[in-house]
Amino acid sequence: MLSLTHIIWFLIIGAMAGWLAGILTKGSGFGIIGNVLIGATGAFIGGHLLHFFGFSAGRGFIPSMLTALVGALVLLFVIYLLGRK
Repeated sequence: MLSLTHIIWFLIIGAMAGWLAGILTKGSGFGIIGNVLIGATGAFIGGHLLHFFGFSAGRGFIPSMLTALVGALVLLFVIYLLGRK
């Protein structure tokens, strides 16, 4: 069961990962709500991708941040590809 502290950290890491992904792909973030949505979705995607390829994200801020960032970048790339058609 997730505690309120875990949920708050998940949202903070999600917001930061979404903001960083926005900076890396388009030069700015997506606003606080957009950053949280992209980063949180990216955290799920990144976690599943790492598991699929046989890696573990580990515990702690840095591994969680990197996992969410990679997932957010993959999400933005897929959105970009779908938007081009």
